This record gives sequence, structure tokens and C-alpha cells, in this order.
Amino acid sequence: MKNTYTIIFKILITISFIIIISITNKSKACTRVVYKGPNNTIITGRSMDFSIEIPSNHWIFPRGMKRNGEVGPNSIEWVSKFGSLAVSSWDISTTDGMNEKGLVANLLWLVESEYPKFEKFGNQKGMAISMWAQYVLDNFATVAEAVDALSSEPFAIVSDFIPGTDKFTTVHLSISDATGDNAILEYIGGKLIIHHHPSYTVMTNDPSYEKQLAIAKYWENIPGKIFLPGSVTSSDRFVRAKFYINAIPQTDDPRIAVASVLSVIRNVSVPYGFEIEGYPNLSTTRWRAVADQSNLVYYFETALTPNTFWVDLKKIDFSANTTVRKLDLSNHKTYSGETSNQFKPSKPFQFIGIL
Repeated sequence: MKNTYTIIFKILITISFIIIISITNKSKACTRVVYKGPNNTIITGRSMDFSIEIPSNHWIFPRGMKRNGEVGPNSIEWVSKFGSLAVSSWDISTTDGMNEKGLVANLLWLVESEYPKFEKFGNQKGMAISMWAQYVLDNFATVAEAVDALSSEPFAIVSDFIPGTDKFTTVHLSISDATGDNAILEYIGGKLIIHHHPSYTVMTNDPSYEKQLAIAKYWENIPGKIFLPGSVTSSDRFVRAKFYINAIPQTDDPRIAVASVLSVIRNVSVPYGFEIEGYPNLSTTRWRAVADQSNLVYYFETALTPNTFWVDLKKIDFSANTTVRKLDLSNHKTYSGETSNQFKPSKPFQFIGIL
């Protein structure tokens, strides 16, 4: 009986804590989780939640693509080392994707983001924020490689407003690889903060990751089978995602593992059209993606189409002499099953920059 009262007391304290967090947390809603199963089964899932429709075509980018940071004469330049499957937003940026080595990059909103000042003719090279995820997919096979290179800050991230909106782009970047390693990169107070550890398997859009780790620590002693917070705020989604990603079946069967991860992402999604008075930035889930990094298969579903489809990267020729290809998802086009042969040759989209 004493233990029961203790649990109830902790739950009441927790509810108070959630209310405080929820009052201050009015951000756009995305969630990302990494599943680690037996025999090195690694799967990353995420939801993309946004307050307006966000068209998301799929692109196959081969090796050997010449890129420019799109911020004028002081832009960083590179040639892609790895081919990738990228998900665009409005065909002006890469928001998500997986490269041929199983490295996954996910952009999530973070209101607290503050990027360093950039001088077009200064000593520091720059790169538009629209290219951040693609830079990682192009250049690195593992999280460790990415962290080692990016920690020296070879460029400054340059952000701007999303065209046609009053939304200034403030995002943080999560990366995971086929070994199960993880890193979260954020710009807080104009400084790059990198959280790097294999255990960093769950993140949401807000608050900053240091505060998300504090939330995780707080919930360690609250039994998830007895109580889980149920709202769609970031802190509540974080707690549910962390509990469920560790509670689903441990298996190396890709059908079961992928379905399990997708079920977690659906659990932490925001219902279509859902609104709460006083929370203008709380956002509908627009699409969900699950990247099977062990088998190099990328699964995708949108809120307004009835099917989940997938792309087997092992069936794609990423060699430098191949063309860019596009899977058109505009106007809610519907796909089903494995779709690697449905990509069409296309001119690559232009990453939006600042000139």
C-alpha cells in the first residue's frame, strides 16, 4: 500500500511538472526515435509536423554532385562522396533522408535556435540552412565521422524566413548511423552544441536537447506501464516515445521491427487538423518516415494518402555517371509497395540560399 501511495504521489508531482512544461512549450511538433534490435538491427523513425502543408518529393542524388553553400561568394563548396535518398520540403531544402551507407539525417524545428552571425565577405565560409542535412548525407558514412568534421565548424549556418511566410527557420539536426550511434546538433546562443552518444535515441523539436535529457532523467522513476502523459506537447511526446521505443518487441525480423517503429511514430503523431486554443504553433503531422539502416530501406507515408510505400536503396545505382531522379508526391499522388523503379530523371531542385 505504501508503494502505491508513493507511485500516486509521484504521478501527481509529474502532472504538475507536465502542466508547467506544456504552458511554456508552444512549438512545432516533430518526433524522432532510433530502435536498436538484435543482430545490429537499427531503424530510425520520425514524424514531420508542421502548421502548413509541406510538399515532400523524394530525390535520388548520385555521388559526385557539385554543391555550393548558396550564400554568395563566401559559400562552402563540396562534391558529394555518397549517394542519397533525400526528402525535400517545397523542393527548396532537404529535410530528411538516408545515404547509401545507412547514415540518416533528420531536421526538426527548435524555436531556441540562434545561429552565428555570418559576413558575406568575412573569413568564415557559410552554408544555407536548407543544405545542412544534405551536407551530412553527402559527406559522411558514420556519425563519428560527421561529429569529428563538424565540431571544427568548417562553415557557418545561415538561416532566413521560409518563402511566403513569417516563419524564420530555426531547426536542429539529428543524425544516426547503421551502428546505432547518434548525435544531435544545435545552435544555442549562436554557438554549435553537439550531443554525441549512442544512447541519444529519442528527441523532439523542443526544448533544447540538454533540457530533453533532463526530462528523460526525471521520468526514469515513473513507471510507464502505470502512467504516461498523453498530450501532443513536445515533452509528453518525448516521454511516450522513449518508453515505447524500449517496450516494443526486440527482433531482427525487418517486417516486425519496422512495423513496431512505425507504430511508435504514429502514437506520438498529432491528429490531422488538431488545434488547441492558445497554441498557434502546435502542428498537424504531415508525414512519417522510417529508415531501416540495416537493410537500407526507407519507408514513407503521408497524412492525406492511404498507403505506406518504401524505397530499397540497394536497388538504386548511385554511381556518379547516373542522373538525378525524382519521385513526385505533389497533389497527394499515391504510391504502394517498393517504388525505386518509379523515380523519373529530373533536374535537381535549387536549394534556397541567401545571395
